[in-house]
Amino acid sequence: MPSYRDYIEVLRDAFQGQTTAPQRFVAQTGPHTTLLTMPAWDEAFTGIKTVTVKGDNGALGLPLVQGSYLLIDNTTGAPVAVMDGTELTRRRTAAASALAADYLARKNASTLLLVGAGALASHFAKAHAAVRPIKRVMIYNRTPAKAVDVAREIGGHAVTDLAKACGEADIISGITSARGVVILGRDIRAGTHIDLVGAYKPEMRESDAEVVGMARVYVDSREGALHEAGDLHCAAQEGRFNWADIQGDLFELCRGKVGGRKTDTEITLFKSSGTALEDLAAAKMVYLRQA
Repeated sequence: MPSYRDYIEVLRDAFQGQTTAPQRFVAQTGPHTTLLTMPAWDEAFTGIKTVTVKGDNGALGLPLVQGSYLLIDNTTGAPVAVMDGTELTRRRTAAASALAADYLARKNASTLLLVGAGALASHFAKAHAAVRPIKRVMIYNRTPAKAVDVAREIGGHAVTDLAKACGEADIISGITSARGVVILGRDIRAGTHIDLVGAYKPEMRESDAEVVGMARVYVDSREGALHEAGDLHCAAQEGRFNWADIQGDLFELCRGKVGGRKTDTEITLFKSSGTALEDLAAAKMVYLRQA
């Protein structure tokens, strides 16, 4: 089984390499259902992921995100693997955020706050610990019992006072399905790295405009952010963010074209929208290690 460091490094290589990943297709196929299809290809392989995001699955005790991944060998055009797209998405999403944190979080960042206690929580705890000396993990959730369950699973601490936890964290990962503000700028201390993963539609957000306005902002891809980064769209509409102020994306960070964190006191923010490049890189690694 590949480690989280393995996922992080294969993504770093992919962002430095040559992969074609068109903007994903998104359709609202029901009142609570979003369909996403994400193709990508390089010289050796083509992959396509299909994902459904079911906003009402929580009430059924089912995952919010479910998907499948098809990997094709370009030499023959034949499918060579069908993978669990849900698990692949969780691992590559956590790895992409940890990759960003490797450039943007303070080197001595040791306290991680997970805002959200869903299926991504344990992955994010492990991925961030692969790039920073994480000694303390706090978990906040609107349903406290879920935070307690995750804390027990990963050896963390469930918290109920989000403002206090934000003030103690070195890295804050927003991994919620929230449509409105959860993380407030007034609670963020100097030197924090903020990692926003939810808000996958322009009208959704996890943070208020103050969070975005106070930070140096990075994204995984500029095109993806322009289409889907809800926190940035909302902050721009409220006059607290200008798209020209994006400091860089993962392509530029990994290729050394832009710098990451400059000081220990600045606030950095990574808005993850997801890109099919990440899926292809992760799927290739998993397949080749099993071949």
